[in-house]
Order: sequence, then C-alpha cells, then structure tokens
Amino acid sequence: MINTPAWLQRFSTLMTEKPKSPWGNSGDDNEGPRNPWSVPPGGNRPRGVKPTALDEFIRRARGTGGGGGGSGFTGFPTGGGGRAIWLIGSALIVALWVIFTSVHQIAPQQRGVVAFFGRYSETLDPGIRLTWPAPIATVAKVDVQAIRTEDFPEGGTGENLMLTGDQNIIDLAYSVRWDIANPQDYIYQIRNPKETVRAVAESAMRAVVATVTLDEAIGSGRDRIGVRAQDLMQSILTEYNAGIRIQGIAIKQADPPSKVIDEFKKVSAAQQEAESNLNEARTYAQQITARAQAEATQFDLAYAQYKLAPVVTRRRMYYETMEAVLAKTNKTIVETGGVVPYLPLPGLRAKPEAAAPVALPNPATEVSQ
Repeated sequence: MINTPAWLQRFSTLMTEKPKSPWGNSGDDNEGPRNPWSVPPGGNRPRGVKPTALDEFIRRARGTGGGGGGSGFTGFPTGGGGRAIWLIGSALIVALWVIFTSVHQIAPQQRGVVAFFGRYSETLDPGIRLTWPAPIATVAKVDVQAIRTEDFPEGGTGENLMLTGDQNIIDLAYSVRWDIANPQDYIYQIRNPKETVRAVAESAMRAVVATVTLDEAIGSGRDRIGVRAQDLMQSILTEYNAGIRIQGIAIKQADPPSKVIDEFKKVSAAQQEAESNLNEARTYAQQITARAQAEATQFDLAYAQYKLAPVVTRRRMYYETMEAVLAKTNKTIVETGGVVPYLPLPGLRAKPEAAAPVALPNPATEVSQ
C-alpha cells in the first residue's frame, strides 16, 4: 500500500474539481451560489425569506407591485414614482445652488464688488447681502482695511542702486505702505495691483533721487525724499484710477555702494575735518573782530574825554599804562631828595630775576612839556 502525502491529495483534488462561478453555474443545476440581485428560478422567493430594503426601494422606484421577472435592477427609475424622485432631486439641487450663490456674508473689513453678467453693478457693504445667483451675478470680496507693504529691494536683501543729481550712486532701501481706497477701481482698472504699485514706486523714487545730491540723500534730506516720492506715487496712481491709497514711504537705508563704501568713509571723514577746521577759523575771526570793535569803542570814549580835559586825560592814561606795565614786576621806587629808603635785600636775593630799581620821573614835568 502506497501512502500519499496529505498535501499531494489536496492538490490532486483541486486539479480534478470543476471551477465554480461566484454567481452560480450557467446551467439549470443548483450547484454554487447565485446572483444575489436576481430572483430565484421560477420567479418566486423561497418561503420564509423576506425582501430586503433595497428590493423594496427598487420595486417602488419601478412602480411595480411585486418583484417581477428578470435578473435584478437594470436601469433608472421609470413611471410616476421615478418622475417624482427626479423632480425632488432637481428642486433640491436648484435650491442649494441659489442659496450658496445668492447669499453673501461680507465681513466688516470687506466690501463686495458685484458683477452682473461680467459688468460692474454695485458694491456691497458689510453684512448679509443677496444677489442674483451665479453665473448671472458674481461677488468679489475685497479687504479694504489691510495695510500692504512692499519692500525695495524685494525681500530686503541685495542692492538697489540709484543715480543722484550730482552724478553719484547710492544704495537705497525703502518700504511702501498702501491700502485699497476704491474696491471697484482696484478690481477693474488695473490687472496686477502689486506689480503696478512696485513699478510706480520704483519710478517715483528714482525721479526724486535724481533731483537731490548725495549728501542730502544720506543726510537730513531722507525724510523730504520720502514725502516727495509719496506725493508723486499718489498722483500717478490717481491718474491710473487704480483705487489705491499710499499710506507712506519709509527710507530704511541710504548708503554708497558696498564696493566703494570704505573710500567713501574716508572722504566723509576728510569733509567733516575740513568743516570742523572751517568752523574753528570762523569762531576765531569772530573773536578777533569783537575784540577790535570793543577797543575801537573804548578809544572813541577816551578821545571824547580827552577833548574835554586834555591834561587830566593824558595823566590818567599815563598812570593806567604804567600800572599795567609794572603790575607783575618786582620793583623798588626811590624818590629824590636825599632820603635813603629801606631796601629788602634778602628778598631781592631770593628773586634774582627781579628788575633793578626804577626811578619814577616827575609826572608834572612830563605833563608840562
């Protein structure tokens, strides 16, 4: 007796067994499962088997009172019941279309621009608003309170070189702030608002910088340049009917090109030193002029007194002059008449730089001459 392995027996069975369809055989035998959507042979269900909910729906949709013959659901609903379902579905779709395209909620910071058959019709204020359904009417919502900012150069990196009025090159970095003033013009008058604002800003800034010097552009004139560029931008955009309002222009950087910035710093330092020396010279000249004017005024006063009393004025001038000359010297006055005064010899030895005794002349004799 030959013992065949179990796996070999199963393989032999599978090879000899006739394959079966999952929906049953094509013949009249009852082997294998049948189509779950078809009615059993003979048109009747087995006893005790109730129709499913799907069978009931198909039966009602077809408008028949029973299962009927055939092999299952083969088409769309027909008859009076099917027409009603189509009408209800169509009405529901139309209602949803009208609701979602006719009712618009406009936020407080928005305005709704309505186009009727592609032509501007009106502008909707904030709130719940109704329009004709699409595509008869379309609504474009525009945020009119948002402040947009454009940086030059774009991204805040790189160089933005411009030519000044004195034929110098400057690297200028600035930003432009703008918002929407007229939603209708903003949508229908210009095609690319952002590109338009950037082009106008670049043109206006270059036109203004070309009228100033390098010192003004990098110094105190930066604020004036921003104001002039803002006014020029607004006038151009107003002429375009762009519906855009320029809020302001801020100049963030105004320097020479990076390749020559070291040499420019040296030139700036030399210019500052020259300006400092010029200021010092002007201050010294003003001091000398003021002193000369004071001396001239004093001389005029002395001359007026001299004309009134020449002898007294001459003596006074002599005393004042001698007082000014001998005020800081070590001196000994010896009077005539045979009187020997006391001489502080120890003090004179301590100060060898002291002057010798000076004989004071008689002022009366000099005045009389």
